[in-house]
Amino acid sequence: MYKDRITLTKRDILEKDFKIDARGYRLQEVDKFLDIIIKDYNEYDNIVRELEREKKALTEENQKLRNEVRNLKSSIEAGKIGEKEITNVDLLRRISQLEKIILGKEQQ
Repeated sequence: MYKDRITLTKRDILEKDFKIDARGYRLQEVDKFLDIIIKDYNEYDNIVRELEREKKALTEENQKLRNEVRNLKSSIEAGKIGEKEITNVDLLRRISQLEKIILGKEQQ
């Protein structure tokens, strides 16, 4: 995923051999290699920041979704309880109305 953004691997850094001059390592060669390492290090830092932002956004979204699920479950439970009460009350009203209709017609 991020491999195309990074130039060197750990093995490249570990196994790097510099040519030796009369006074030590060739400065230009070492400087070029260090420039690549710095570039890669900066890129790693950018990747870590991107991933942290993405993680934070996903964590926030996850929490919102959990809250939404919790609220929906509560609504469903309240609806189930409400349906039973409404249904019982509704049935009692209907029975009462039917009794009035039936008894009212018989009394006439």
